[in-house]
Amino acid sequence: MQHIPETYQVRIHGQVQGVGFRQATVRKAHALGIHGWVRNLDDGTVEALVQGVPDQVDEMLQWLRFGPLLAKVTALDTQRIDTDRRYEYFARR
Repeated sequence: MQHIPETYQVRIHGQVQGVGFRQATVRKAHALGIHGWVRNLDDGTVEALVQGVPDQVDEMLQWLRFGPLLAKVTALDTQRIDTDRRYEYFARR
């Protein structure tokens, strides 16, 4: 049975730059089979696009609430988006 992927745009707030957040996110995404991307924004937040089957997406979103050991996530904004685009891998931008 093939699952239709869910796609979420995520903004992570807190001490999330300069602590290895993007690289850890790439590793976690690869481990879960998540596709999309992650990048730093000029305002000090990290933005990610997370796409995959629902259970894996839920696990990724839960992980993003805490991030890697040195990160201090204070808020996570998530928005489910409808898109026909299918990402083939997870990239650090």
